[in-house]
Amino acid sequence: MELRQLNTFRTVASTLNFSRAAEVLNYVPSNVTMQMKALEDELGVRLFDRLGKQLVLTTAGKRFLTHIQDVLDKLDEARSVVYDNDDLTGTLTISANEVICVYRLPAVFQRFRSQHPGVRLIFRSVPNLELKQALFEGTADVVFMLDEPIRSSGLAVEPLVEETFRLFAAPDHPLANRNLLQLEDFHGEVFLTNEKGCPYRTMFDRSFEREGIDSITYLEFQSAEAIKQCAISGIGIAFLPEIVTEAEVERGELVALPWQIPDLYVYTQMSWHKDKWLSPIIDSFIGTAREILANSPVHAV
Repeated sequence: MELRQLNTFRTVASTLNFSRAAEVLNYVPSNVTMQMKALEDELGVRLFDRLGKQLVLTTAGKRFLTHIQDVLDKLDEARSVVYDNDDLTGTLTISANEVICVYRLPAVFQRFRSQHPGVRLIFRSVPNLELKQALFEGTADVVFMLDEPIRSSGLAVEPLVEETFRLFAAPDHPLANRNLLQLEDFHGEVFLTNEKGCPYRTMFDRSFEREGIDSITYLEFQSAEAIKQCAISGIGIAFLPEIVTEAEVERGELVALPWQIPDLYVYTQMSWHKDKWLSPIIDSFIGTAREILANSPVHAV
């Protein structure tokens, strides 16, 4: 078992794509494939399943990754002690949901890349519900979650930006020109939201249930962009963070309805595993994210 194979395995586990892993490692794809086959042959187990075009870790692969991550982290720690060098090199894997990826992280990535061009940055868009598991399984070094304040015994969680959610509609929607809305005004309306299970969808449902409304018509989506475009088309009322709709509101394609959703506290939060060694790369990235994103006041968690 070679160190090169272990590093390649970790990269493939992070990207779940042989070609992307080869690009990150500056290998040809066939080299990555051969390394993974040799590693699986030596271990006597399959580390990956190929489900059509989708590559997924097997149960054995997930277990192996947890231990290999510890080994490689220790090696990186040893290297950082030997080489007292400001020119960071290595690989960093970041995961976040669609909204944070599109509207919060580009500025962070741009700054970090300009500061540390030698670091290979891998990004995976992951649904909110799977982000914590990515840290526990070792497939991500740092994740960003859009959720109410999170408390975890196994994860370090740092709130960076409080996100304001509003109800948005097309300018010609019947409720768009109202200065004041009552609960009964929403009867018969269609709400465009994320699917059940999404943390802020759960909070949205909870806020209306507290007001005594438990029969709401929904159209559910996996994508905030789809929700926004359907609202622009007049299909219904969108429930979205303000950051997602800033451009459309400025262009007059959407308007924010005069309705405050009570007890809705959602933050962009940065998280990493408490037991993970924070390499100079990870530590520098966390500092960059704080510098770029933590420029708005947040409630104490």
